Amino acid sequence: MIKSKIMGALLGLLLAGMTGCALISPTEPYEISDMEMLGAIYRPPSHQAVVMPDKPILLEDAIKIALQNNPELAAVKYTRDAASARHSQAIGRVLPKISAIGGYTQYIDDQRLIPPRYNGELGVFGDNIYSADIVVSQPIFTGGRLINEIDASKLLQQSAIHRSSRTGNELIFNVTGIFYSILAQKEVITSLAFSKDAMNEHLNRINALIARKKAAKVDRLRTEVRIADIDQSLTHAKNVLSIEKRVLANLMGAPDTMESFDISGTLERVTFAGVALEDSLETAFEYREDYLAARAELEAQAKFVDAARAGHWPYISLQGAYGMRWAHDLSDAPSGTDSSEDLGRIGVFVELPIFEGGQVAARVREQRAALSVSRETLRALAFRLRLDVETAGLNIESASKRIDATQKAIEQAQEALRIERKKYDYGKGALIDVLDAQNALLDAQTNYYQSQAEYNTAVAQLRLATGEIK
Repeated sequence: MIKSKIMGALLGLLLAGMTGCALISPTEPYEISDMEMLGAIYRPPSHQAVVMPDKPILLEDAIKIALQNNPELAAVKYTRDAASARHSQAIGRVLPKISAIGGYTQYIDDQRLIPPRYNGELGVFGDNIYSADIVVSQPIFTGGRLINEIDASKLLQQSAIHRSSRTGNELIFNVTGIFYSILAQKEVITSLAFSKDAMNEHLNRINALIARKKAAKVDRLRTEVRIADIDQSLTHAKNVLSIEKRVLANLMGAPDTMESFDISGTLERVTFAGVALEDSLETAFEYREDYLAARAELEAQAKFVDAARAGHWPYISLQGAYGMRWAHDLSDAPSGTDSSEDLGRIGVFVELPIFEGGQVAARVREQRAALSVSRETLRALAFRLRLDVETAGLNIESASKRIDATQKAIEQAQEALRIERKKYDYGKGALIDVLDAQNALLDAQTNYYQSQAEYNTAVAQLRLATGEIK
């Protein structure tokens, strides 16, 4: 009775200890060096140390910095590592499993330490038996479940690599787009500043004409209103530029460096051979990373269907064990016997599923449904791929025509402004015509720079759509 109470207390302590802590030193989810921060609201660091060039950043520099520091891309790379680890796990399930197993058992009735090896063999008996074994288990036949899981995990690993590459490609496109947008915005600001200077110069001429009583004071008021309007547009344009630089800094993984860097580049049309739709589509189906990832996922899902179907087949394994048995507080120990013995075994075990409540059939249906989802996902992606290529091609064509049209519009607006100023200086024209001409020139310049940025972005968009952007 006392012995039972002691064993019960020990088991209770063991269970309490097991439920009290899962690990002696649990993993810390946050990268915090100062433990006092745990008492406050946790805010992750905005960026890691990013080395920025001490000169204006070129597009190639911005892309390189983004690929090294963008947190979203880093997260996708870790998912690639996780897929590789799952593939290693699948391979490990085919290899032999070796375990060390130890235990203690208290029986209600006395038990023999080990089975007899021949008739009449004397043995040791007791109700407290300890054991320690080395057990080896090797699957022999699983109906193809393990090999299909290995193949599926390998395909998913390839898919993760493609997804990671696609995320990098999208990052390159986003950096390219915002880079050209910043270049265009800087040109717009330059145009606004030039327009303001021109209007101030025109205001000086008006003041001179007013002094000679050749112009009305209302013309000065109108010009000052126009200058104030340009000031407002200039402030708005600078705010837009500041926002765009913040977006670029975030993409580069260095948001706190927004004020400390500048960019350099040209808005001239990038060299581009042109768009051949069918050729571009063939290139997209061959190289676009998200399409390749979806294909790998579809093929992996087919393997999962076969792995689920293997649940109907028997599971055959080879098992071997060798260990020791000890008895405590012996109730019967004949002369010549020992309280400890070794014990070994080897055998083949067959597990045949007879009734599992329909679980295997349900798993097969689940995996077949997932296979259908993967098929439709791939089909939808093929539609989107075609749309992306066609859209990018049309955007290139539209932006190219806009560049040509706005370039001519600038030349015409410059000439119109020159004529209206001359007319006004000679008293032959109205101030409103000069202001309208100045506004038309500014609009033409703004549209020209924006269309150049849109053209270069559209070229990058087509390369992204075809998987050629690197």
